[in-house]
Amino acid sequence: MKTSINDPFFGRYKELVRTRMIPYQWKVLNDDIDIKIEKERNDASIPSEKSHAIENFKIAAGRTKGEHYGWVFQDSDVYKWLEAAAYTLKDHRDDDLKKITDEVVDLIADAQEKSGYLNTYFTIMEPDHKYKRLGESHELYCAGHFIEAAVAYHQVTGSKKALDIAVKLADHIDAVFGPEDGMIHGCDGHEEVEIGLMRLYHLTGEKRYLKLSEYFLLQRGQDPDFFKRQFREDTGKPAIGGLYNAPLTYFQIHAPILEQDTAEGHAVRLVYMCTALADVAASTGNKDLEAVCRRIWRNIVDKRMYITGGIGSTVNGESFTLDYDLPNDTMYCETCASIGLIFFARQMLRLGADGEFGDVMERALYNTALSGMALDGRHFFYVNPLEVVPEKSEKDPTKSHVKIVRPDWLGCACCPPNLARLLASVEDYIYTDRGDSVLVNLFIRSEMEKEYEDGTLTVTVDADYPRDGKISFAIKNTGKKPAKVGIRIPGWSEDTQAEVNGEKTDIISVQGYWYIEAGSGEMNVTLKLDMTPRRWYANPLVSEDVGKVSVARGPQVFCAEGVDNGDNLHLLMLPKSAALNYSRDEELLEGVGVIEADGVRRKLPANSGLYRKADETATEPAKIKMIPYYAWANRGRNEMRVWLYEKE
Repeated sequence: MKTSINDPFFGRYKELVRTRMIPYQWKVLNDDIDIKIEKERNDASIPSEKSHAIENFKIAAGRTKGEHYGWVFQDSDVYKWLEAAAYTLKDHRDDDLKKITDEVVDLIADAQEKSGYLNTYFTIMEPDHKYKRLGESHELYCAGHFIEAAVAYHQVTGSKKALDIAVKLADHIDAVFGPEDGMIHGCDGHEEVEIGLMRLYHLTGEKRYLKLSEYFLLQRGQDPDFFKRQFREDTGKPAIGGLYNAPLTYFQIHAPILEQDTAEGHAVRLVYMCTALADVAASTGNKDLEAVCRRIWRNIVDKRMYITGGIGSTVNGESFTLDYDLPNDTMYCETCASIGLIFFARQMLRLGADGEFGDVMERALYNTALSGMALDGRHFFYVNPLEVVPEKSEKDPTKSHVKIVRPDWLGCACCPPNLARLLASVEDYIYTDRGDSVLVNLFIRSEMEKEYEDGTLTVTVDADYPRDGKISFAIKNTGKKPAKVGIRIPGWSEDTQAEVNGEKTDIISVQGYWYIEAGSGEMNVTLKLDMTPRRWYANPLVSEDVGKVSVARGPQVFCAEGVDNGDNLHLLMLPKSAALNYSRDEELLEGVGVIEADGVRRKLPANSGLYRKADETATEPAKIKMIPYYAWANRGRNEMRVWLYEKE
């Protein structure tokens, strides 16, 4: 199945990745730019003097001398950058970029040890302590990211060298880990190698990689003391201080994986685990693994996900906490976590054609994922809050992770290149090939071709989405047998209308997809989604949102900023009866939709005392203006709020 896009909304982002993100990030990785690298929270141990990522490879390769600098997982910044660059090379021939990426592959090859081992920190700093502190070492995490990058680079450029490095690395890991005597019976503290191994399996067909991925997944929780036992026995230096005392849930090892049924621990680790789990389940038909995926999915979506598609309720461990605990101002909602949720949703669509998977994918993509980057492509959020008061972030140490504006770069820079690789490959999420059918998950202007034995199915999507809810599908089948195309009917669209070849037709939705039988020839389908701005309410068990309302149009959640509405946004109230008026402002934030409403604002009392016996607060009319959540924090220091108080 081949896909290409020419979308006005995501076309801009793909161009931003190509022309700004990749060149900018390359300079950062080489310490060749004068920027301020911020700590992602108040923690003196966070390395933020420089990136040093490329220099680490040069030292490991013996090209220069020095010590490793940065996080132990710093190698993955380079790998994700390489993967993003590969996707852009698929769309645009760029000889200068290709020369750089080939040189990066050469550098990685030189840094790889003869055994196949690849990790600059341990090669440089702790060569005798490899795989001895897996709870914190991120060795397999980095390996997984390189394998993903190598697969992408090979598929785009045909680079045999990149693939050879990945195969040598995977074979090395396969020789070290496993259930057999004399091998390490363990897994990495941060899931990711499982995803990389599955991508290598899908490319090569080598079943050893599938089995190894499955082994790492099933090993989780089998020996809960494994990480701490390694910490106690190893004499090497801690790679990341503090993880020795992390709870078992942080690593998703609190129970054997087949017994897990809630989203626990570090949010990125959890959704990376589930991404691989769903991939293995879909590839093997293992119903037990599928059941785990479905249980954890239900817990996330029903009880532990923000309306923006953000996940991770606390800065402590960047983790999930408990059901319905979704604070708006101290949450984490890491950019990488929503990206991981998109990965998870994509794999779940291989397990079942359920429109909810597409709905969640879309929600996370259009809100939290895009919020992770400024409109200029050169500033980034690690944390994506739903409520910000600048002075609280500056003076309250429990909110130091809640940034007011996006930094140039971060001490922990996992999110910027992760977002680059997602946006550069967004076409891979539009369609799902389910053998007997093709699903259209996202309404991005694109074209998909799928070869059958007797012909080709082509689906061309024409849309200006989410600006407009009218989506056109041109379906062409050159084969004699009918082809089935499933079009997602979003759960948020209350009045969806459709036409087939210009004739109005009823939509019969099966688990959120409307299936079109495309016989030989051509046909045209038009979908008209209801893009009316809507109020959304949280489950009353979400205590932080009781008495509050949020506003969304289509997949986009909207928010109020102080620059449009003044300070003290908590004093604003949106009446239940107020009309939500939508319009476009092409001069604002590079062109966005705006929702305005007649609201009220609580007036500050004349008596400035802290407490009083009666509520003497009066109100006054106020115009409320909201912008798409992804575009906030592009106009300087400023309050922001997604959930507004509602007035009867």
